[in-house]
Amino acid sequence: MGDYLLRGYRMLGDTCADCGTILLQNKQRQTYCVACQELDSDVDKDNPALNAQAALSQAREHQLASAPDPPSGTRPAPQPPVPRPEHCEGAAAGLQAAQGPAPPAGPPNADVMASTREALLQKLAWASAELGSSTSLEASIQLCGLIRACAEALQSLQQLQH
Repeated sequence: MGDYLLRGYRMLGDTCADCGTILLQNKQRQTYCVACQELDSDVDKDNPALNAQAALSQAREHQLASAPDPPSGTRPAPQPPVPRPEHCEGAAAGLQAAQGPAPPAGPPNADVMASTREALLQKLAWASAELGSSTSLEASIQLCGLIRACAEALQSLQQLQH
């Protein structure tokens, strides 16, 4: 607002009907609301639906807010780095990288197969429920990747059994 005053705009005694900001008037007697004309465009960079970096920031804030506080005097376990949107190919890629190389293949144990299948079904149900209530674009993208990875893992388990 100060920049406009220095450029010759006058501050009026009226306020914007939309946002309540004091209106300015240029030399051609046109009224101007700084908040509606300029600040709205700045909001786009903070909108997670329009900006991947904002979505990632919101997802990180949500993770930090939902994490339990560690007891005083202890350090929390280091978390793996969250992939940046421009380098991310989905939650499945991050999950595969975090798990490391696959162990050597051997004959599948029926108990291991059953417990793995049950864990995958539980994770799939959880991710589906979370996706239904998610308002974050980045979280939704990650949940879709997790759902896809679970479905592919279930399909692989089914192929191993036959």
